[in-house]
Amino acid sequence: MKIKDSIRVFFINVTCGYGSTGRIVTGLYEMLEDQDITCMAAYGRGVAPEGYDTYRIGTEMDVNIHGVLSRITDRQGFYSTRATHELVSVIKRFDPDVIHLHNIHGYYLNVEVLFDYLKTSGKKVIWTLHDCWSFTGHCTHFEFIGCNKWQTGCGSCEQLREYPKSILADATKRNLEQKKRLFSNVPGMQLVTPSEWLAGKVSQSFMSAYPITVIPTGIDLYTFQPTPSKLREKYGLEDKFVILGAANPWRDRKGLEDFKKLSRVISDRYKIVMVGLKSRQAAQLPPEIIALGRTDSTQEMAKWYTAADAYVNLTLEDTFPTTNIEALACGTPVITYRSGGSPESLTPECGIAVPRSNMEAVVAALDTLRADPVDPQACVDRASLYGGNERFNEYFEKVYEKILY
Repeated sequence: MKIKDSIRVFFINVTCGYGSTGRIVTGLYEMLEDQDITCMAAYGRGVAPEGYDTYRIGTEMDVNIHGVLSRITDRQGFYSTRATHELVSVIKRFDPDVIHLHNIHGYYLNVEVLFDYLKTSGKKVIWTLHDCWSFTGHCTHFEFIGCNKWQTGCGSCEQLREYPKSILADATKRNLEQKKRLFSNVPGMQLVTPSEWLAGKVSQSFMSAYPITVIPTGIDLYTFQPTPSKLREKYGLEDKFVILGAANPWRDRKGLEDFKKLSRVISDRYKIVMVGLKSRQAAQLPPEIIALGRTDSTQEMAKWYTAADAYVNLTLEDTFPTTNIEALACGTPVITYRSGGSPESLTPECGIAVPRSNMEAVVAALDTLRADPVDPQACVDRASLYGGNERFNEYFEKVYEKILY
């Protein structure tokens, strides 16, 4: 169904066309253009692909200055004043009907300037939240350390050295108070989250008054599908039950230490392969683990997902990891912790969710899959629900159509 030709949508995100959120922006852009809607995308870092009407917010120097000042003052999101005033001027000239925000953190945007404009602009606003930064005083995630200060008032932050890193000041109390003032009472704003877990956290925060729609992140099902290769032969894995782990970057909160623990408690019938490691991290792993560096090739990852007998995601905090879906799309079952939105893409037919940091439960799940292998087609069928085009169409049906009519 096409709607009137005069509709215009303006996107704002830290990147455009690359990274998970950047690809979502260009995917939505293309979907809306197919509906004869005119789009423009503003971004803060990197470069944008050709073929889209885009605007770079500020310069690389602006990003660097914002980053340095944030490390000193813990005020990420409150610099880049000139660049954001210029962005507002661009928005006014484009004159959109809808402004669709994605990640507005990343050292490129002044949230005070932006939201002072949004509250008086008369524009409809959609904000897709990809993490928890909008309703905390500093961090993008808090589940790893079990922090609930975002509900009562931040301060004495335990995660100052985590992104967005601060090495001197703790402004978390002030940041949260200002975010509450700025991000509340935006007329008609609609929120979107990729997981029920994040929607639940938002509903417990000061942003609970806004309507929330859950739309899972989709993947490219043309790339991620069963992809035969010679990887098992290349690495001598023919008679092993292959456990695959992948992250970028690997950190303890992504399961790095837990994979080391797992390697010490599994039998030699199993073999762990970890993808995405830095050379220093690889050197510190037990020799029993096959340690591989980062790959930017989605085709290479599809081969590894297919070669593995199980994709094991030991993340201790995550909004909605698409690696789980990528593995399923390649016919491989998933074992993951009950952490954040990680279990939400699984069913008993294609995966197992276990308690956080419970190695006995992980090993038991591996033994179950080894003794009673999952039907690869059941995994592929489950992943088919998360095709990128289907999710973009869901945006149109659940969000855009409602606010444009």
